[in-house]
Amino acid sequence: MKPSNIFLSEEDNLIILDQTKLPNEEVYIQLDDVDQMYDAIFHLKVRGAPAIGICAGYSMYILGKNYNFENMDEFKEQFLKDSDYLNSSRPTAVNLSWALNRMNELVENFDKDNIKELVERLRDEAIKIQEEDILMCKSISEHGLSLLEDGMGLLTHCNAGPMATSLYGTALGPMILGRQRGYNFHVFVDETRPLLQGARLTSYELDKEGIDTTLICDNMASIVMKSGKVQAVLVGCDRIAANGDVANKIGTSGVAVLAKYYGIPFYVLGPTSTLDLDCKSGEEITIELRPEDEIRSKWYEKPMAPKGVKAYNPAFDVTDHSLITAIITEKGICRPPYEESLQEIMKK
Repeated sequence: MKPSNIFLSEEDNLIILDQTKLPNEEVYIQLDDVDQMYDAIFHLKVRGAPAIGICAGYSMYILGKNYNFENMDEFKEQFLKDSDYLNSSRPTAVNLSWALNRMNELVENFDKDNIKELVERLRDEAIKIQEEDILMCKSISEHGLSLLEDGMGLLTHCNAGPMATSLYGTALGPMILGRQRGYNFHVFVDETRPLLQGARLTSYELDKEGIDTTLICDNMASIVMKSGKVQAVLVGCDRIAANGDVANKIGTSGVAVLAKYYGIPFYVLGPTSTLDLDCKSGEEITIELRPEDEIRSKWYEKPMAPKGVKAYNPAFDVTDHSLITAIITEKGICRPPYEESLQEIMKK
């Protein structure tokens, strides 16, 4: 089973599945230059924190391969410049800077005057990032499934499935792994306004896996919880602060508040690469603001708001650690107090 959303072709080109075309079209595009790569990340053609990191690693390899420099200093200067540019495309997801920093360190610490060898090392490192992600997602899925029981009703927000990673995903991983092992879950999928990642992507992925899936509007989460149809909430994450505060797609914190009120476990699933121990709390996380027209007109034949009305469109919010039952990583399950358990998990 190989990743089908981000990969190197037989011709050694970077290919991604354009997620903006789903669910109606499966369109693959090739990324050749830094502007195309920036555009793909910024405009969500590739999205999901781990997938962004994987794409960034491959992007830097492709850029390095295509440079025409014979001088190593010029190569390194341009490489770091392009890396900084890509890093500015999505400021909240820590996996982007994490992957870019891995590639940067390889270049900065390379002490030979052999550009061809350096490029080969970059290719190996990019592949390693993706291979590590596949193993991480499988492990996260195993840990997450250990907290679930056959027949449970589950709720998820945004998209944290195979397309947001390489295989299995994070929040969707236990559902998909469970299905493969004979578990029968009923999953309620928040549509996830304003970009509809739940409607377009999560319901698409779960349906393909044969999982019993019901799409709901974001503001319907409360009624399905109150009616007893949900026994656990599983969401992904884009950044985890040292105290356990979690940045994820806008609307996640509201779901967490509802789950707390109704006494439903709220689980956050993500690789340790999303853990930022230098970030003390969610107050230090930069929240990306996206174009206002994503709310006013993006999915409509005609605008659905008065012309000129202001719109506030943060891409993420921060869920307070007090609302989170457990944070599930590839290294194990962390529980409060997160200042201790997150530090401890990183020692494994």
